[in-house]
Amino acid sequence: MKLAVVEDDINMRKSLEIALGEYEEFEVVSFKSAKDALKKLDDSFDLIVTDINMPQMDGIEFLRVLDGRYEALIITGNATLNKAIDSIRLGVKDFLTKPFEIETLVEAILRAKKAKEVLTKTKVKSPKAVENKQFIASSPALDNVLKLANKAAKTDASVLLLGESGVGKELFANYIHTNSLRANAPFIALNMAAIPENLLESELFGYEKGAFTDATEGRAGKFEAANGGSIFLDEIGEMPLGLQAKLLRVLQEKEVVRLGSTKPIKVDIRFISATNADIQKKIKKGEFREDLFFRLQTIPVNIPPLRERTEEIIPLCEWKLEQVDKQYGIGKKQWGEGAKEQLLNYNWPGNIRELLSVVERAAILCEDNTIIPEDLFLSSRESGGKKKIANLEEELIYEALKNCDSDIDSAAELLGLKKDVLLSKIERYNIKL
Repeated sequence: MKLAVVEDDINMRKSLEIALGEYEEFEVVSFKSAKDALKKLDDSFDLIVTDINMPQMDGIEFLRVLDGRYEALIITGNATLNKAIDSIRLGVKDFLTKPFEIETLVEAILRAKKAKEVLTKTKVKSPKAVENKQFIASSPALDNVLKLANKAAKTDASVLLLGESGVGKELFANYIHTNSLRANAPFIALNMAAIPENLLESELFGYEKGAFTDATEGRAGKFEAANGGSIFLDEIGEMPLGLQAKLLRVLQEKEVVRLGSTKPIKVDIRFISATNADIQKKIKKGEFREDLFFRLQTIPVNIPPLRERTEEIIPLCEWKLEQVDKQYGIGKKQWGEGAKEQLLNYNWPGNIRELLSVVERAAILCEDNTIIPEDLFLSSRESGGKKKIANLEEELIYEALKNCDSDIDSAAELLGLKKDVLLSKIERYNIKL
């Protein structure tokens, strides 16, 4: 396993190089700066271990430039919640605070390696390889949406996906792309709400060298990356008003201008957007441009919530149980009396995302390989029970962290939470890791 250690402190860098080099399975190459690493990184590297606070280019910007090409771990002597959140959004597998034992770092590296191997080797059926080509189950409501999606896929018209959070809007966007004439071209997805406003423009449009203080070299944006293919703009309703005018120009003129440049670059992109917001209400409040809305919703596709697609619930649960078994090796689970009935009777405000999270957690935490209603925690969600919600939430987070050996990434996945949300809850409840 080839590791890149990026650390500006020479003593720390040499210490890590020597300590990690004692492990036979590791080949270690160290770099004194992110810029130095960027010049020499190639496909032979498996994982990056990087500091955050470094001159010229910090670890967060370094990871943005890498754009997910490598597994990554962060080490830092100055940890903050914001930095942890930023790193997690960029796909970082672990966040270690100095000083730490070398064994702790080695364990984190091996966890990342194992997770990658599981992801590579797993043969579990995914939503892209089952009924309707990408969807696990079928229902009359889903079939109606798929008919419209198939019609949309055969055109280059802009599609606006509408529906509650967790209904699978990105899956539908991917379905439209993979069933279009652009299927072999890039599919780029970007969440408008997940990127800070001051970074969003450079992410979309790219920038030239010198466009701002840290722009030491030019970089293409997501629009250029999607050229020839499709771009999926999730939570489009959260796009800042100032950027909406620039997006409208891209749609109309089919060209982008990087930050710091006046030269337009022609792009050929199919736009797919999604929102769970009431766009009409935002238009009336002056928060969303009506002309942009009309451009984005040439074909509007309304995705119904899971409570209107109950035929899909049990097949989704069975698929998730199989996936959990393959991922964690915990053995086949069975449904105890009343468990399926509770799944079918629950309202699922979080839709498919919530359902899959509930099933995964229940499969991991249940006793004797049998999932019973109490393992689902659904009655507490609906009635509130006698136990305060906050106490129940704290208990669930504590149990998840315990079962995941305090691994934030794994616990967030188990709980169905974004990692930044989990970190804030850990801080709120003062849970000790």
